[in-house]
Amino acid sequence: MPAIDLSILHATLSAADHAATWAMESWVCGAPATNHWEKTPGQPVCDADIGVDRILRERLGAVLPGAGWLSEESASSAGRANARHVWVVDPIDGTRDYVRGRPGWAVSIALVEDGAPVLAALVAPARGERWWAATGQGAWRNGKRLRASTRKTLAGARVPADALAMIDRDLVMVSKPNSIALRMAMVAADEADLLASVRWGAEWDIAAAAIIASEAGATVTDALGRPLRFNRENPVALGVLCSAPEIHATAVQRLRERAKAVMRLQDDPGA
Repeated sequence: MPAIDLSILHATLSAADHAATWAMESWVCGAPATNHWEKTPGQPVCDADIGVDRILRERLGAVLPGAGWLSEESASSAGRANARHVWVVDPIDGTRDYVRGRPGWAVSIALVEDGAPVLAALVAPARGERWWAATGQGAWRNGKRLRASTRKTLAGARVPADALAMIDRDLVMVSKPNSIALRMAMVAADEADLLASVRWGAEWDIAAAAIIASEAGATVTDALGRPLRFNRENPVALGVLCSAPEIHATAVQRLRERAKAVMRLQDDPGA
């Protein structure tokens, strides 16, 4: 796609809306779900994850038939890492909130072209939020264009968290949805100044939110401040750092030793 094809964007949003509506039929605020299990210890999955994955694979496959497929809940398409275009999908980002009856979950879709997201849809129906972004088109939530945080100092920065390390006690905690994509989107919406994760994480967790945040004016990198590249053979990244541009370098410095410690414990699994 030499330019963003608006028909593809509209079809992506339609697929996300349909999947989110379907997922809402099985979700009740405050009521824990019973139809869930653990893929691995601490990694919940539920029927909605599988159902949304099925819906999106069918619908997005019809939107761009030649694109590859990378999802948390199903096998990748053959030759995915060599495809120019790839759908990167987290059917329910924030499954833990979904199964607990909390609203901090979303359907997350990104279209990656040559290793970079070029459009995204992030739909959080329990929060009444519909986010989208496309290269050169800005980032939007519920029809309103977003402008990311412009904070200039790290001390006092708002961060979605429920606890802070001692070294980070100069930051200010704000509400934390379980979905990391929604936490990144909070930076895009100037509802937070910083989101940082220092662990090996999956591309599908952050691909959609990365373009939403960057199109809103935020700076988005891995935990060491390196550019993110998507659709790797092993689709992981060393954390994510999404912040107001003027505090990004300072945040990288603060995170550096923690990120290096993670690297010492485990070599890059995506290399």
